Amino acid sequence: MKGKTGQRRSIVILDFGGQYAHLIARRVRSLGAYSEILDPETAAKKLVHAAGIILSGGPQSVYDAASPAADPKIFDLGIPVLGICYGLQWMTKTLGGEVKPGKVKEYGQTEIRTVKDGGMLLKDCGEHATVWMSHGDEAAILPSGFALTATSDSCTHAAFEDRKRKFFAVQFHPEVTHTEHGTEILKRFVELCDATPWSVTGYAVRIGEEIRRQVKDRKVFMLVSGGVDSTVAFTLLNDVLGQERVQGLLVDTGMMRKGEIAEIRSAFGRLGVTNLRIEDASAEFFRNLKGIYEPEEKRRIIGDTFLAVQQRVSEETGLTAKSGWMLGQGTIYPDTIESKGTRHADHIKTHHNRVKAVQDMIEKGLVLEPLKELYKDEVRLLGEELGLPHELVWRHPFPGPGLGVRILCAEKSDVPKGAEVESGKWKVISDRLKSAVFPVRSVGVQGDGRTYRHALALYSKNPFAVTEELWRLATEIPNAHREFNRVLLCTSSTEPRPFTFSPGFLTRERADLLREADAIVTEEMRRAGLYEKIWQFPVVLLPFGENAGGQSVVLRPVESQEAMTARASSLPEHVLKDMTGRILSLTGIDAVFYDLTSKPPATIEWE
Repeated sequence: MKGKTGQRRSIVILDFGGQYAHLIARRVRSLGAYSEILDPETAAKKLVHAAGIILSGGPQSVYDAASPAADPKIFDLGIPVLGICYGLQWMTKTLGGEVKPGKVKEYGQTEIRTVKDGGMLLKDCGEHATVWMSHGDEAAILPSGFALTATSDSCTHAAFEDRKRKFFAVQFHPEVTHTEHGTEILKRFVELCDATPWSVTGYAVRIGEEIRRQVKDRKVFMLVSGGVDSTVAFTLLNDVLGQERVQGLLVDTGMMRKGEIAEIRSAFGRLGVTNLRIEDASAEFFRNLKGIYEPEEKRRIIGDTFLAVQQRVSEETGLTAKSGWMLGQGTIYPDTIESKGTRHADHIKTHHNRVKAVQDMIEKGLVLEPLKELYKDEVRLLGEELGLPHELVWRHPFPGPGLGVRILCAEKSDVPKGAEVESGKWKVISDRLKSAVFPVRSVGVQGDGRTYRHALALYSKNPFAVTEELWRLATEIPNAHREFNRVLLCTSSTEPRPFTFSPGFLTRERADLLREADAIVTEEMRRAGLYEKIWQFPVVLLPFGENAGGQSVVLRPVESQEAMTARASSLPEHVLKDMTGRILSLTGIDAVFYDLTSKPPATIEWE
């Protein structure tokens, strides 16, 4: 619906950073309303035609000097406003309330209790609901005119509203799939806004128009990884521009899944695709990664090597910018937001398609990324709309750098000092469970900000049974103890034994070892009928084990739709037992762990 001037009325999401603004926008679109994302500093006078405003979450504290702030005059526009997480805190402070650090920093699932009728947004959600929290601060005193609508054990003011002015605030994230009734909560807000309708129908047509506008009379040199995103992007470009204007390049990095190159060649052949070149550059990748241990440096080198191979092939075939060619990539939105792709986003990790060389090309208008505003589930819908085979569209997501970001590299052991984190004696664990601290760190996301911290492994008498206590500890430990961002269950041992660290960078031998473990996991998933029930299943190789020279494998099954949040999947005992046994039969593997941590506080990938 449009206003009297014919201007589109959208629900505006003011992006305070973190990971959530685009996820909110997608949820709003799915509810049939047009949405757009703007910087929080956007002047209120530029928002007079907005149907409503949503203040997103973000990693900062409202009392930090550099924390983002919106124009307070948005509260004078006479339209509904919803504050989420940091948005709640900024709204509280701006309207005269008080924000203080919470007693407990919450990351993950939390139960809230509605107050009275739950107010306009939480009505009909029941007395109790499970929601997704990710915050350190909280509202201590509500602004004048607001009434409490929900509370939790750790957060007194979990939700509140000013019904008269249609101002709403929730400390949790209704936009993520793991928040119970989250869609209904957002729907009630959308219904209060007079927004222009939006529909997902005709996705390919609208994106096609944008591709033709950006490409003009040029051609596209498309990097294809074999994953869902690049497959859909390559197919879309072929469909919109024709194969004669697109050249696909699949770079064999030596870090692909077992048999993947042959599978990709066969799949595209069945689709009648003839414009795909396969280049074996594995030796070049391993040579460039020799002696590299730092995760961000490894990602940079992988990204730069991709571009070096692309440039070499393009020069050999005359496909250069000077000859009228652009670089195509299957980048999706989570890649850009985790690589600090928006103004206030925290840098979680640099994706290979967001290294400096690519950014420089983007600034010069030489990069085409037709999927950069989409999420994984939307990419799958687009793939189906394009007529791609089911097995291609629903393949498990696989990172562009392949197994390269699932092989942890470290030069020396790194164990935090202090009695509280001594292996086997960590004070939080009950008498039924023992623990050990990993001698390496991994990437996480806590409070929407990047963390690089240790994992804690738990040991149980039944290593294949994931009890309610274990799931509870996987949430509680990172919330209460900031030195950890992951909690795992050891499935190969019932008692912690000292870890033997083996310095290791990324080599062909380590890649081959993980390739075999990854293939075992895929086979066991398919045999158990779990492949399409589990959204993604990273298998990670760690440079330590229980014996000299031994290494460890981490099983990381997760449930998600959009990759911005994820919940650790529960595996049946017999499947976990079979996977562990087969992986332990591989020469060089002597320990297996099951990652129980959701995102946040962990990320899906370990690097």
